[in-house]
This record gives sequence, structure tokens and C-alpha cells, in this order.
Amino acid sequence: MTVWLQILDTAGAALVLLGAAICLLGVIGMLRLPDVLSRSHAATKPQALGMLIVLAGVALRLRSGMDLATLGLIGFFQLMTGPVAAHLVARSAYRTGQVDHASLLFDDLDEQLTEET
Repeated sequence: MTVWLQILDTAGAALVLLGAAICLLGVIGMLRLPDVLSRSHAATKPQALGMLIVLAGVALRLRSGMDLATLGLIGFFQLMTGPVAAHLVARSAYRTGQVDHASLLFDDLDEQLTEET
């Protein structure tokens, strides 16, 4: 094993640990934050960043063309579905009345939902 491969393996392991730590912070945020909107933020932002860092670390370790393509697809679909799912959860929480309207700075949906037709 050459020195460069050892450096890549070490950097990959460090990225995997860093990404896992960021994901752990997101989970702690989901458990500790008080309302649905804050929890949906903690479910998407750190999780997506941590997952991308973990995928970068795994890519440094694997270094195969097919593996890199698979990791790219995993990252793409995770980034496409995670925020959309969190948005739908937050919107359904808003519509069912589980959101404290006094804590919102801007409430654009209030005008749309209470508009008389």
C-alpha cells in the first residue's frame, strides 16, 4: 500500500466519523427541540450534510467507478427526498393546528387558508 492510499483511507475514515457526528447532532436536535418546525429543520439540514460527508468518506475508501456512481445516486436521491418529506410534515402540522402561530415571524399560509372564496 502506498503512502497516498494510506492518506486517502485515513481521510475517508475521518470524514465518516465527522459525518456520523453531524448526524448525531441532528438526532439530538430532533429529540431536544420543542416544536414541529424546529424538529423538521433538525431532521433535514444536519442529516443531509452529515450524509454527504459520510458518502464522501466512503467514496475515498472505495475508489471504484461503480461504487462512486452508486454513492452519487444515493446522495442525489437523499437530497431530493429528505427536504420534501420534511416540508410535507411541517405543512401538515401547520394545517392540523400543531404549530404555535405566535412564534412565527412570517405566516404566508394564514392568508391563503383563511381567504374567502
